[in-house]
Amino acid sequence: MTAELGRLIDVPLREAWRHEAHGFTPWLADNLDQLGDALGLPLELEATEVKVDAFSADILARNPSDNSHVLIENQLAGTDHTHLGQIMTYLAGLEARSVVWVAADFREAHLSAINWLNEHTVEPFAFFAVKVKVVRIGESPLAPLFEVLARPNGFERQLHAVARSTEDKSELGQFRHDFWTHYVDRFAGEAAHGPANAASARWREVPGTDLYVVLFVGRRVSGLFLRGPRGAAPEDVWDQLAPHAERIADATGADSRSYAANGHFLGKGHRLDLTDRTNWDAMCDWMHENAERYRAELEACLGDAS
Repeated sequence: MTAELGRLIDVPLREAWRHEAHGFTPWLADNLDQLGDALGLPLELEATEVKVDAFSADILARNPSDNSHVLIENQLAGTDHTHLGQIMTYLAGLEARSVVWVAADFREAHLSAINWLNEHTVEPFAFFAVKVKVVRIGESPLAPLFEVLARPNGFERQLHAVARSTEDKSELGQFRHDFWTHYVDRFAGEAAHGPANAASARWREVPGTDLYVVLFVGRRVSGLFLRGPRGAAPEDVWDQLAPHAERIADATGADSRSYAANGHFLGKGHRLDLTDRTNWDAMCDWMHENAERYRAELEACLGDAS
């Protein structure tokens, strides 16, 4: 007996998202896994509406396999020259390695431009053209579909190369895991901010605010900076911090002018060779002391006011 089959029907995109900036971009930012599945790339949200010169890039994501930035520009309409030009501006301003252009349809000239970029730029740069559709079967909920129309030649081989390089980096991952384990074990209560892992950074939420003190570790340089929650617009975070930047800088020794498009603010670093494990206690103590200074100042300036 043949099962009853439904018919897949295309639905206008505006039935799913009435507004590009207020509907489609926030939805895509919250569902990057669906886009990532289509691309074959892991994607983690960094920020939306990131200012670059006079424009705003729709989404800035991160590829956790190599910590590179991925720029995503999305449209509910067909592609146009304006967005192509903006993408090139964002690529330079945000130092992204991968560019994903998502649109309702692609003009042949714009597909040719994406293919040309893939053919004439060197790795690790990669450019993708992705057509978005919305479908349903009968009265089922609307469902998005992503169709990749253009990608780098031999991209599957590049993915395997990344996988191999990730294995090669296992030594670095083990170094990070060991260092954070040492850090967590050294300070009572630190485990409340999360277990030790192989990530390059640890996030510490500041009570009474929506901000975080982020600690990062490297073999030669480590440090701290401030940032907002994932997906927060960098300019909104800076609007909170700017009135207090000088005070925080005076208390922590951070650079009060430190503003990055990726949403990292008021940072400071410390050079110490952590390949020598006898330096770990000193680095852990420096990190913890400064994290507490950041926390205290942020609570005093912004606690329960965000």
